[in-house]
Amino acid sequence: MAKDTKQDVLIRLKKAEGQIRGLQRMIEEGKDCSEVVMQLAAARKALDKAGFIILTHRMQECMQEQQASGPDREKALEEAMKLFLTLA
Repeated sequence: MAKDTKQDVLIRLKKAEGQIRGLQRMIEEGKDCSEVVMQLAAARKALDKAGFIILTHRMQECMQEQQASGPDREKALEEAMKLFLTLA
């Protein structure tokens, strides 16, 4: 994974980590249900963005590998599709 991609993913994961800690505090403090749900949605969105960045990176690798032929090409494309379906 490229250094800038890795940094972007790490930033998003740290953001999600902070949001989850915030959720824990909110639950401990008995915050309103709607506030908790909004924070949950924000945390999920941050994790989804990190996942899609990783997936995009992998798909770019597959496109580069696509120039190769044979079973390696098919295997790389199949892996990318499985990753996409796992995240979607």
